[in-house]
Amino acid sequence: MTTPRQDKMRSFLRSIAADFFTREAGPNSLITVTDATISPDFKYGTIYITCFPTSEEEKALDFAKRKRSDLREYIKDHARLKALPLLEVKIDEGERNRQRIDELGQQG
Repeated sequence: MTTPRQDKMRSFLRSIAADFFTREAGPNSLITVTDATISPDFKYGTIYITCFPTSEEEKALDFAKRKRSDLREYIKDHARLKALPLLEVKIDEGERNRQRIDELGQQG
């Protein structure tokens, strides 16, 4: 169970990461931040992304991982936090599965 403080930080991370990737991503793919998590001690965070087109997903993930340090700097410049969490970026498998279920539902 998450605390209200964790929920606020998750929302903030999701929002600021979305702003960052909107500014930094190239025109070849659309990177969407779908979720963020934060550890109870606020030292580690995970940003979950999806990419369109899905054929560019691996390239988008590599790009996002390369830009993690820039993302931390962006957060530092736009927020007043005691300590910045170490960030990890992952593909949101849950969103991909949900989209597949929707496709199957429309077929049947």
